[in-house]
Amino acid sequence: MKKIILLALTALFLQPVFSQSEKFIGAMKKNIAEIDSALIRNEVARLNDIAAAFERIGEAEKNQWLPYYYAAYCQVTVAFIKNDVANNDIVADKVDQLIAKADALEKKNSELSLLKAMNTSLRMLVNPMQRWMQYGQKIQEYTQDAMSQDPANPRPYYFSGVSLKNTPAEFGGGCSTAKPILDKGLELFAAFKPASELHPSWGKVVCEKEAADCK
Repeated sequence: MKKIILLALTALFLQPVFSQSEKFIGAMKKNIAEIDSALIRNEVARLNDIAAAFERIGEAEKNQWLPYYYAAYCQVTVAFIKNDVANNDIVADKVDQLIAKADALEKKNSELSLLKAMNTSLRMLVNPMQRWMQYGQKIQEYTQDAMSQDPANPRPYYFSGVSLKNTPAEFGGGCSTAKPILDKGLELFAAFKPASELHPSWGKVVCEKEAADCK
């Protein structure tokens, strides 16, 4: 009888935890799916609303780094697509805040290091000639961190390959330099399995397109 009562009390106390976890997972899955939907439909402005939703989830959960990651990823993605470089620093300041919150919960994470590289690229693109000395080395360091922190992660190779592809040949870029790195990214994408259904899995389709452009 005591054992039955104990089991009943345990279930009673654990139920709110399970419910909260299910609510968190449901909200995350919904918003992750909406990222893909917004990009497919070219509803770029919608990504800002999705970023705000992820940030609210992060503030509610307190101990989850992924909501802040996705909020930052959405904002960086919008900035790259819009290419409104006059506002890049404003976006990057906000993204830095989100990354800092995620970083406080998840140290030395490959996906976060890549976001740092992407966000630093936003700053450099305001004026590449003037800002290369300030930000160029940091972008490379963050990208290398992302590669070393998770050698199976294809996204740092995708990002590095695209960056090189868009760099003039006289500065060491172009397809001849980028193609092997993009191919490495594709090799990793073929074997990549995210840690969970909530972890990042984006990039394969675009990596395939960028690599095909260099054939």
